[in-house]
Amino acid sequence: MKSVTIFGATGSVGQSAIDLIARAPDEYDVVALTGGRNLALLAADALRLKAKVAVTCHAELYSDLKDLLAGTGVEVAAGTLAVTEAAHLPADWTLSAIIGAAGLVPSFTALSHGRTLALANKESLVTAGPLLMQAAKDHRATILPVDSEHSAVFQALVGEDMAAVERVIITASGGAFRDWPIEKLAGATLTEASSHPNWNMGQRITIDSASMFNKGMELIETKEFFGVDPKMIEVLVHRESLVHALVGFTDGALMAHVGPPDMRHAIGYALHWPNRGVLPVERLDLAKIGQLSFEAADPARYPALQIAADVMSSGGLAGAAFNAAKERALDLFIAGEIGFVDMARIVSRVLDKMLASDGLQNALITLDNVLEIDALARKRADEAKTELG
Repeated sequence: MKSVTIFGATGSVGQSAIDLIARAPDEYDVVALTGGRNLALLAADALRLKAKVAVTCHAELYSDLKDLLAGTGVEVAAGTLAVTEAAHLPADWTLSAIIGAAGLVPSFTALSHGRTLALANKESLVTAGPLLMQAAKDHRATILPVDSEHSAVFQALVGEDMAAVERVIITASGGAFRDWPIEKLAGATLTEASSHPNWNMGQRITIDSASMFNKGMELIETKEFFGVDPKMIEVLVHRESLVHALVGFTDGALMAHVGPPDMRHAIGYALHWPNRGVLPVERLDLAKIGQLSFEAADPARYPALQIAADVMSSGGLAGAAFNAAKERALDLFIAGEIGFVDMARIVSRVLDKMLASDGLQNALITLDNVLEIDALARKRADEAKTELG
């Protein structure tokens, strides 16, 4: 029986993992589930999976969660420290699916115990990739990618020599606005940005897909996880979302990973690794699909891709500043305080200022420094919003 902990259990990735685990209850011992404000779902899943511990990251909700699980035998905790403490509990397999920089500390904590970390938290690699990979090496821990694109690359590389890799192609659906005239993007509403053409995901990642900030994050993740030169990484718009990534080799061959747009595939691969399990995902009918399309990503439509390329060139703590500014700009868009295209403008302005004055490129990458830059970049994003009017 494999013991598992899920951070971000109430989000879309966490729910997909829970779906798989609930289908084979005799194979898994659920140690801890953590979530946010959806206490009813967190409590219900804790009971259904017989979790030992349920944690909400909001300290003020402790009593509410305690009431929901009173008399069940499930231990209850609340607050960010409690989430970190849950990462110390022994578990064979830990899924990090918390959205944002809040996932950093739990990821590092799990690695410090030599665990297998299934990583769906983009921010961990974007903000502190070298630190995270070194922590895994130092503690003999294993990191398995759970983003569909990086899982696809990981699978395409099984049995291959990295020295023979000459290109890595990650695909993007193009998001909600892929067919909009560029001049209309400034007026895009929150509702319009929150609708994805192919994937069923949470609001924040769906908006990041529309702006392609998620793909910018994934470019940086690819560099950090696989150790490839940024010039070797490409993005293609693939409307069908069936080819998740391709790896090109020095002999001209391309290895593609093809599958339905269902996060349970990447999660299930990590859950059963190094073996393959039987997964309840759609089996593709290629004859019915008929054809697959690919096109270049328009830099004018998706400025986030160039911003991410600049971050990779800069190195140091530029990724931490990029992520924090992006998260704050997204907060402002969701709150109705800025427009859709203002997100890229704010992130670009924050990076320009911080690279010029805050020593991001030469700074030592430590967890404390990452968290310090994270806070500073959020402040700079608010200043940039004021400057943009």
